[in-house]
Amino acid sequence: MYELRNVTKRYTRGKETIHALDGVDLTIADGDRLVIQGPTGGGKSTLLQMLGGLDRPSSGEVVLDGTDLAKLPEARLTRVRSESIGFVFQAFNLIPTLTAQENVETALVPLGIKPKERRERAAEALNSVGLGERLAHLPSEMSGGQQQRVAIARALVKQPKVLLADEPTGNLDESMRDEIMDVLERMWKELGLTFIMVTHDSAIAKKAPRIATIRKGRISVKENAGA
Repeated sequence: MYELRNVTKRYTRGKETIHALDGVDLTIADGDRLVIQGPTGGGKSTLLQMLGGLDRPSSGEVVLDGTDLAKLPEARLTRVRSESIGFVFQAFNLIPTLTAQENVETALVPLGIKPKERRERAAEALNSVGLGERLAHLPSEMSGGQQQRVAIARALVKQPKVLLADEPTGNLDESMRDEIMDVLERMWKELGLTFIMVTHDSAIAKKAPRIATIRKGRISVKENAGA
């Protein structure tokens, strides 16, 4: 699935050079579930952006299914993101003027899927996350946990190979956190996804089969025997 080879990412801030990633090597197999942890500014979100093709490394290779994302033309990279990678973010990123169903449908528009099929697939995806009765609700008419369920449905409606989540429970209380994690874990198992998540929450991390810790741009990975 993923093979990262000597990946570096450098930013210039004034006269200072920031090494967000510093020679990262990482292998992630099909169907893997990996949690990424580390201090603020350590490179967690930068690594997730590389895996999602949202940013390019300064050097090194980010290989997904034999294709180096770092070398793809922008149009092809956009296509890979649209077809193969689902994203869930801390802030939900829903369009406030669209209903839950319409928000989910937005993920299918770039794929050229016809409106009738888009509506059907969006309704099915929302039903799978327990929101079958909320299709016509706006984000403002739903709780934070329900909005994140919509975001999960939007990420999964295109049937991606990979699900990337950046602090998906960061804006939720403990009970909502557990609900959302139950949904994500169920989707991972049922759909056979490769699931990679950034989180600061140790209670979530300890349930993951593999934990990657990134500090000052360097990474270490361990198997979690207690998961």
